[in-house]
Amino acid sequence: MKKILSLLIKYGIPIAISAALAWFLSKNVDWSAIKKSLQQDVNYWWFVPVVVVSVFSHVFRAMRWRLQLRALDIKPPLRALVCSIFGTYFVNLLFPRLGEVWRCGYIARREKAPFTTVVGSMVGDRLSDTVTVALLTVVTFFLATPEMNKFLASRGDGGDASIFTAWWFWLVVALGVLGVAFVWWLFKADVSNKLLLKLRDMVKNLWDGFAAIGKMEGKWMFLLYTLLIWGCYFMQLYIATFAFSFTAHLGVIPVLVLFVLSSIGMAVPTNGGLGAWQFAIIFGLAIYGVGSLPLSTPFNEQASAFAWLVWGIQTLLLIVLGIYAFLTIKLKD
Repeated sequence: MKKILSLLIKYGIPIAISAALAWFLSKNVDWSAIKKSLQQDVNYWWFVPVVVVSVFSHVFRAMRWRLQLRALDIKPPLRALVCSIFGTYFVNLLFPRLGEVWRCGYIARREKAPFTTVVGSMVGDRLSDTVTVALLTVVTFFLATPEMNKFLASRGDGGDASIFTAWWFWLVVALGVLGVAFVWWLFKADVSNKLLLKLRDMVKNLWDGFAAIGKMEGKWMFLLYTLLIWGCYFMQLYIATFAFSFTAHLGVIPVLVLFVLSSIGMAVPTNGGLGAWQFAIIFGLAIYGVGSLPLSTPFNEQASAFAWLVWGIQTLLLIVLGIYAFLTIKLKD
């Protein structure tokens, strides 16, 4: 019974969230209008560089992970690491978060290395991404403040409005402060509760995995690869905006807002970002006048066309790369 419940929590909830978000975004959308937009408003040649940049982002991620594994005296060839990254995202399309477990198991088995050691390197890898998203969010927040203030004013009574007077801004700040205070208390207090002790150990392991990056050889290359990975992620979205007549005018800052929102959306446990990614993109486009709020209104055909097409092409690419990865592993490993 516990095993069944665990499987439902791990895989049933993400599927349910994906389905609910996809239904919410599509229930009032005119699909004939979306089809018309996809036929008339899109230059599909722009997706060629999008695909190329996307592949490079995976290769850079493999090269970054190689640095961490070498620090642990695990030295798989780059080909195997690239295939492991391709396979990770393919598996995540079916079973969220299971891809990371699969890639660690594949490399550990291939190199005859301890599974827990490989997992530790992956934790550091993912935690660095979390820190990157947090930093990008803060930077984007300040860069886009004027546009956000205009948007809030347009949603209010026409008077002056500011992010700094919005209730949700102070809610986020309060939650952040409470989170930091809780972690500080967790390590300073003399706790005996098993759940709290387990949580403290988990936080400590996460920190140790991240702190190890600063001590390993090649940490500057790690930083460079991180910039290249996230630079590629941004460029995928930025180039994609030129494919659509109604988003080609957006520019860097609006696309940066879309990028941060979509990155946060990918943290929602869904299958390949289904629903959550589109929700974030459509919301972000509405801020800049492509579509409208609330998102359930039937005026978001263009934003929906953008979100579903870009996500669909990225997903198709992940499927192709995943098939290539598993065929390569089968034939050469």
